[in-house]
Amino acid sequence: MKFLDKAKIRVVSGHGGNGMVAWRREKYVDKGGPAGGDGGRGGDIYFVADENMSTLLDFKIKSVYKAQSGENGGIKGMHGACAKDTYIRVPLGTVVRDTKTGKIIADITENEQTVLIAKGGRGGRGNARFATAQKRAPQFCEPGEPGIERILELELKLIADIGLLGMPNAGKSTFISSVSSAKPKIADYPFTTLVPNLGVVKKDDGGSYVVADIPGLIEGASEGIGLGHEFLRHVERCRFLVHIVDLTAEDPVKNYKVINEELRKHSEQLANLYQIVVLNKIDSVLEEDREMFKKEFKTFSSDVFLISAVTKEGLNDLLHFISAKIDEIPKPEFDLIVEEDLDAYNNDDSEFEVTKIAKDAYVISGGKVNRLAKVTDLRNTEQVIRFQNILKSMGVFEVLHSYGLKNGDTVICGHLELGYYDDEIWGEGSKV
Repeated sequence: MKFLDKAKIRVVSGHGGNGMVAWRREKYVDKGGPAGGDGGRGGDIYFVADENMSTLLDFKIKSVYKAQSGENGGIKGMHGACAKDTYIRVPLGTVVRDTKTGKIIADITENEQTVLIAKGGRGGRGNARFATAQKRAPQFCEPGEPGIERILELELKLIADIGLLGMPNAGKSTFISSVSSAKPKIADYPFTTLVPNLGVVKKDDGGSYVVADIPGLIEGASEGIGLGHEFLRHVERCRFLVHIVDLTAEDPVKNYKVINEELRKHSEQLANLYQIVVLNKIDSVLEEDREMFKKEFKTFSSDVFLISAVTKEGLNDLLHFISAKIDEIPKPEFDLIVEEDLDAYNNDDSEFEVTKIAKDAYVISGGKVNRLAKVTDLRNTEQVIRFQNILKSMGVFEVLHSYGLKNGDTVICGHLELGYYDDEIWGEGSKV
């Protein structure tokens, strides 16, 4: 299966259904009054973590996700049905970033974790909602609120217990194929492994752990040489690292130091993770040389093992040790910070901003202001007056006056463009 660890998608939550203008018309009910129902809520969009997924390939095939819209309100006070929510399954370790703000809005790390990404539009209210003792026959309703459209970047950081590191041809793929049922491509040339491979290894107590085989690093990877640091994100969440060194290489010690230096350039946290050093290919090295190398590498790590991934010599001792370390070392606490509060991200607030764009023109923007403007029909005078009264109660006009607002100036809210007049005229409805 092809591996894909980055994707860009567009999500659009559902449009709220429109409210209805309707009247009770029953034979023996005099002046039945308004009976228009509310529109249904548009569908939300959620991400759901799925431990059975290991790639973002699905998002290359389909990159646009739209939720259903709510139904319109009906007569006799009947409300429109709310739309079904849309659930998009993503692999564990998916980091979600909003391309507009550049901020991380979700870090999905637990199986079946469900995250609201885009809230559906509210349904518009029918005219029955606007009836009061003073206004018994409202002639208007609200249109449904539009859904939210977002462009998102998805980045996958595999959640494995152990990360395998080493130079190309160090024997990582052979190792993972020897200790698990994973079948990575293996050959005697650099960069055989072009994508991370995952393997599940059985523990001594019957449990299991996940090993990630990361494509080889080389010197200069931080400058983009070879495969660069493209896949190092996949070992950032491991409990610890297993560093496989090829003893048949020209200078095994130098290779070990090069890899650790590239780790440090990528992340100090990653460079400081506990490492088990595994000296591989001992079947091609003399007995006295094996012990010499083991003694030399003991100066770098207290835990050094001699193995042959091909003949499986020394593998059992190593696996027993790893099983014990898995129980000893807890999963690291991820330092990834979700930079956007999802509750605030998906819910409008009452904050607003005033921008003076010309000598006699002002733009009002903000969560609640934008939402109210979207559901205000410019052709309906009663709706426009109601919108203006809400702005007045929010203190919008006090702020506008501090900016120098005067009679005849233009006030822009979303698609609404209103001409402002003083209180006496404003209370009766401004010119549009």
